[in-house]
Amino acid sequence: MSVTEAAAGRLIRIGEVARGAGVSVRAVRYYEQQGLLVAERSPSGQRLYRQDTVTLVRFFQQMFAAGLTSRRIAELLPCWDTGHTDAEQRAMLRAERDRIQAKVDDLQAALDRLDEVIAITDTHP
Repeated sequence: MSVTEAAAGRLIRIGEVARGAGVSVRAVRYYEQQGLLVAERSPSGQRLYRQDTVTLVRFFQQMFAAGLTSRRIAELLPCWDTGHTDAEQRAMLRAERDRIQAKVDDLQAALDRLDEVIAITDTHP
């Protein structure tokens, strides 16, 4: 199957990836530069991606929002792709999870304090 035939069936252009994931085209290019994505090329040189790239880019966005670096995300990709990990990867995944959970706990504590202030101000206009 040629790239053109594949594009008609299961590959999408960079703009479609960006729109589907809610990011800029520039962000998709950045992920490619960081080695997080691999694009095929059409005969005219356009980047073409598998349709599941949208889900992957959303995953990147979530991980960046949680404070992971592109390097750390690249380390996670084999786990994402295969579902298999070795002991070192599992330890890294658990450490990242613990770090994120601590962040969530801190945010929840801040939210609780804001709720207290709101409750106080609601009773004292």
